[in-house]
Amino acid sequence: MLFRVRFGNPPRGLQALPAMAITAAAPGALIGHHPHAPVDRKRLAALSLTALGVVYGDIGTSPLYALRECFYGEHGVRVLPQNVLGVLSLVFWALVIVVTVKYHVYVLRADNQGEGGILAMMALIPARVRQRGKGVLVALGLFGAALLYGDGIITPAISVLSAVEGMQVATPVLSHYVVPITLGILVGLFLFQKRGTGGVGAVFGPVMLVWFSTLVVLGVRWIVQAPRVLGALNPWHAVTFFAHNGLRGVLVLGAVFLVCTGGEALYADMGHFGELPIQIDWFGLVGASLMINYLGQGALLLLHPETATNPFYLMAPAAVRVPLVVLATAATVIASQAIISGAFSLTRQAIQLGYLPRLRIVHTSARETGQVYLPAINWLLMVATLGLVIAFRESARLAAAYGVAVTLTMIITTLLAFQVTRHVWKWPLAASLVVTGGFLVPDIAFGVANMAKILDGGWFPLLVGALVFLVMTIWRRGRARLERSLAGEGVPFEAFVAMSSGIPRVEGMAVFMGRDPASTPAALLHNLKHNQVLHEKVVHLTVRAEDVPYVDEAERVTAEDLGEGFYRVVARYGFMESPQVEEVLASPAARALDLQPKKASFFLSRVSVLPARPLGLPSPVRLFIWLYKNSLRPVFYFGLPPNRVVELGRQVRL
Repeated sequence: MLFRVRFGNPPRGLQALPAMAITAAAPGALIGHHPHAPVDRKRLAALSLTALGVVYGDIGTSPLYALRECFYGEHGVRVLPQNVLGVLSLVFWALVIVVTVKYHVYVLRADNQGEGGILAMMALIPARVRQRGKGVLVALGLFGAALLYGDGIITPAISVLSAVEGMQVATPVLSHYVVPITLGILVGLFLFQKRGTGGVGAVFGPVMLVWFSTLVVLGVRWIVQAPRVLGALNPWHAVTFFAHNGLRGVLVLGAVFLVCTGGEALYADMGHFGELPIQIDWFGLVGASLMINYLGQGALLLLHPETATNPFYLMAPAAVRVPLVVLATAATVIASQAIISGAFSLTRQAIQLGYLPRLRIVHTSARETGQVYLPAINWLLMVATLGLVIAFRESARLAAAYGVAVTLTMIITTLLAFQVTRHVWKWPLAASLVVTGGFLVPDIAFGVANMAKILDGGWFPLLVGALVFLVMTIWRRGRARLERSLAGEGVPFEAFVAMSSGIPRVEGMAVFMGRDPASTPAALLHNLKHNQVLHEKVVHLTVRAEDVPYVDEAERVTAEDLGEGFYRVVARYGFMESPQVEEVLASPAARALDLQPKKASFFLSRVSVLPARPLGLPSPVRLFIWLYKNSLRPVFYFGLPPNRVVELGRQVRL
């Protein structure tokens, strides 16, 4: 079994690495970001089990509703043998082409030092390419990332609701309690997030192992009773399905696509665990389990067409349906975890890349730097998800809204991956076009089918994505405008040092933080203006965010002595790292200059942004000012000791 296909330069072609390969695809997630260290097999097994509980919950619970929507949904087809085989053929080839080949073989290879997700892929593309066409690629990447927030709201709602609805099959008397129970489970899930991905995965991994084993048992039970269902693996059934059903057959693709939801989430979650554990899970367990269960549901429909109302639960004997509801509910709680943890990773990347304001980031693991928890994002997702359950109340109605945002995100991922093949992997244009075109065909087909869902609720994730995209765009442009205003007030730092002789000095060390290492920090100029003195040691510190997820420790900090007691320190951090100023000043480069961070005072410029003219109706400037006021203060974001921080205020009008 092959767990990884490496795309290299064209002469090398494709390389296949065996399961326990020499190195991991995302070594940072496995062994502390050392690209050439061997994989610890015990640790790899533990990560694979944990990833099973975080990454595959979304796609792993699609059997609860996907096939039901193909036959019993708004655009479902009649339960005829040729339709059953045709739908199953579409399901099989969708899993093969979209999930297996596109994501596991192709997209997961487009990692940015082990990190995945649309923003990580966008940062991988050279800046000169990203800015072509007035930043169209950047806009596409931001919109694709924004759409995942809409998916992050709808996935927990439909997953948990569809599982709890199984009570209506097992014990109809409890049907009135479906929504309250769903709301209670979701509240518990979001409260659990503060324990971190590792804590969640340690609990969820074994549960998902039982879940996928159950899918196999249920599927095999019915496949042996109707073995002719295996003929659905022949793609000819998919072709004839459209000939028999015409437009309705095309619309059914929107329901077939539900088997692929979770593909983008597993790419976004790659940084939590690495590529290798994710691929071991898919090729060793998840992919086969899903297809066996879909075939089992198809066999049930061939023998008992009336079970289309809920084929998943009706596969099980009546005596075990209640335990199955409990297991399915646990599995759907886990399904929500993949997209929630992906939203945390995505938000952290956006903050570091400058597309969202600073938020509180809690590191939940001392070993895995990618495992984080963002309280603000967690509560926003929770409120929106609960509101969605209350508004729609049935998973069938939510299914009409599900998939629209994900299909658009998948199309954008394919387009960005084309740029990676051309400008990072250096593929010939013809090869890039052939591969990209091959993946765009199913992507666009699913997208067209899902457009029919917009009026039935598909507008909701699109609205959420549009709002997040608006916030990202306004924040990015507002920050650029603010930085241009501040840059105009700067004084070259070397010139300031040359003019500093004769200014009285006081004992101690002062650290002044500035955006540009070549320009004198505004806090330094204001402190000198008001206090008329300088410290014995003056450190100009700049923290830079790079377009890579991680910066090697040996290259993180550069420090230089400018003479006259002035020092310049520049720290570089990747978009998956959180800067800590005291660690920077304790680095070998800073220690070589005899800097003493424990005795330093930190001076920051606290900027108050005001409108240049009175504002009436809500405007981009007003929104930017509100975001700026409510973003996390630098003293907390950079981990500064609050009792040694001096903030000097200033006003800037935009």
